[in-house]
Amino acid sequence: MMLIPAHHFRDIERKPQYLQPEKCIPPPHPRPAGAMWFIRDGCGIACAIVTWFLVLYAEFVVLFVMLIPSRDYVYSVINGLVFNLLAFLALASHCRAMLTDPGAVPKGNATKEFIESLQLKPGQVVYKCPKCCSIKPDRAHHCSVCKRCIRKMDHHCPWVNNCVGENNQKYFVLFTMYIALISLHALIMVGFHFLHCFEEDWTNLLRAYGLTREETAEARMSLHEIKQPLKVSSTECSSFSPPTTVILLILLCFEGLLFLIFTSVMFGTQVHSICTDETGIERLQRKKQRRERRGSWKSVKETFGGDFSLNWFNPFSGPRHPKPLSDRDWVRQVSSVSDTENTETTTEEPSEEPKDEDFAEVVDE
Repeated sequence: MMLIPAHHFRDIERKPQYLQPEKCIPPPHPRPAGAMWFIRDGCGIACAIVTWFLVLYAEFVVLFVMLIPSRDYVYSVINGLVFNLLAFLALASHCRAMLTDPGAVPKGNATKEFIESLQLKPGQVVYKCPKCCSIKPDRAHHCSVCKRCIRKMDHHCPWVNNCVGENNQKYFVLFTMYIALISLHALIMVGFHFLHCFEEDWTNLLRAYGLTREETAEARMSLHEIKQPLKVSSTECSSFSPPTTVILLILLCFEGLLFLIFTSVMFGTQVHSICTDETGIERLQRKKQRRERRGSWKSVKETFGGDFSLNWFNPFSGPRHPKPLSDRDWVRQVSSVSDTENTETTTEEPSEEPKDEDFAEVVDE
């Protein structure tokens, strides 16, 4: 149980009346167990669609511009299988991160009956979220987009249209990792494609088109009147014209480079958060609250679902499910006055919450 100082609490008190529980009415239609989680946010939905479009665009260019026209059958098959496998795992991880409940706290549970059932003792307090009328467990934060309090919330990501929290952080880490891998793979294939094809096939193709234009201009004939077929090298590297191929590959390079940098940074940030057992919000706020930190390896195992195995990289294998919240998880212990004097910690919540909320000062007798 975490110890917190006994001054400047927000909406907390041992007496339920201070929480104004009469204003917290449970939702009339509670979310059924096992129902699919989906955030109806226009910006998030648009970002998710763009993500899928960019991955499918990379799939199109890799297959129909570079691999299928290639003369090296083994090269095309191996790279095609690897790229398609990584793309499938990336999109599967994206779906799991988007459609998995990140760890939402039950909405509207800050009722008088529930608070009284906790049987708070002297020195114990509870937090209430004034936005969703929920009792906040430790390390839970309110998301203004999801409109829920999320356990161990790291941040809200519009690209997956969901919060990254306790239950879906593994899928978000896998999503960033697989996107970074397919971006790197695409950039490498584009480089080999340019080196292999530019001097041989595209030079011959451009030369053939150039000679045809000169002969047509000299003879003042239209292209439809040319009886001889255009003699081009049979070893073309693309079924598209050279200008179209160059444009498609350049766009793929920009996309791959941008996503490689972005997802690599996000992947490193998430791995660091897991190993240090500190979420993004906690790192930004730099709270000085005293709480028990788990070891880095223990935190990694809990996030990815047990001891190291291939399931760590499987988006269809879930993380280790946390234990259901007990009465002890809703309650926090107030530190002694002597500890409070040497601590400058307050119970400020994330910046998404309004600053004009009621504060109640608590002094235990």
